[in-house]
Amino acid sequence: MSKRDFYDVLGVARGASADELKKAYRNQAKILHPDRNPGDAAAEQKFKELNEAYDILKDEQSRAAYDQYGHSAFEGGGPRGGGHPGFSGDFGASMSGIFDDLFGEFMGGRGGRRSDGGRSRGQDLRYNMEISLEEAYEGKKAQVRVPSSVACETCHGTGAEPGSKPITCTTCAGHGKVRASQGFFTVERTCPTCHGRGQIIEKPCKTCHGAGRTQKERTLSVNIPAGVEDGTRIRLSGEGDAGMHGGPAGDLYIFLSLRPHEIFQRDGADLFCRVPISMTSAALGGEIEVPTLNGKRVKLKIPEGTQTGRQFRLKDKGMPVLNSREIGDLYIQTTVETPIKLSKKQKELLREFDGMSDTSTNPESSGFFAKVKDFWDGFQS
Repeated sequence: MSKRDFYDVLGVARGASADELKKAYRNQAKILHPDRNPGDAAAEQKFKELNEAYDILKDEQSRAAYDQYGHSAFEGGGPRGGGHPGFSGDFGASMSGIFDDLFGEFMGGRGGRRSDGGRSRGQDLRYNMEISLEEAYEGKKAQVRVPSSVACETCHGTGAEPGSKPITCTTCAGHGKVRASQGFFTVERTCPTCHGRGQIIEKPCKTCHGAGRTQKERTLSVNIPAGVEDGTRIRLSGEGDAGMHGGPAGDLYIFLSLRPHEIFQRDGADLFCRVPISMTSAALGGEIEVPTLNGKRVKLKIPEGTQTGRQFRLKDKGMPVLNSREIGDLYIQTTVETPIKLSKKQKELLREFDGMSDTSTNPESSGFFAKVKDFWDGFQS
């Protein structure tokens, strides 16, 4: 049976770039990898074919030879007409890192490097948690339910039936990779017998079917310290997915988000609160009670003539700083409220007051309209 065209195997055009080749290989390898298709002979054969195609096309010189001579460039004696200039006799050395490079992201989470016996690190998990501003102020202990892979309790993560254990693969002598000569090339590939593990499980565990791990929902306790901000990430080491075949577990990352508050707005360690005050309180001055995030009340003196937008600082009434003894401040911003739905008597009193007012009573508006008058006069002149 004739071999398929390597470009067809990868599903790319002949002029595809190196990045396009790599992307196509990644996508298909994730689907066809033996770890995702246990016992599927057809998928295993396609995976071998895919590796062979990428091994050749990923290298510029071997790709040039394939483009010129096709499959015959790598069969018994190399390209017709003699060797191609610039080829190395030990092409297999450049292939040794192919799986670390291409499979790291799904063969065990961060890095995904293989270890002895085919063990690989478990995937990291992410859990999104929303908390209130009060909880961020005080800190809290929370319980989270996380569905994840855990080490199989029957085989303790080995993947082998109790009473048995994996044996060293005789095909690759436990290395997980084999070398094969193709003409003047030596190509290193994943061992087709053990699929890169270096070991073979003769009697797979009946509980996990040889994977060494099972799915389970776990309840974990999370300590949220005081002062956390929106987007804070908490890492729980070893609480991610269990590793394959006894490999180390990944980590669990808790990503925090803060719900908007009805009264306070946060900026770092400082809090801001907008407080409306009556027109008479702003004019005559007085004392008001303002809230703090811990539920207490603080008396704030309002001086005579307070205007909208004026800020008052309450020291150390803001948020605690994460992992520090420092505390932010609380800023109270006043908004002067214009009275509405006035009675007839109230309107009469306001008109009387307005008639007694002058520029000294309303210096800001008087100053503004004086500038407006000068502005208009400038146009007329």
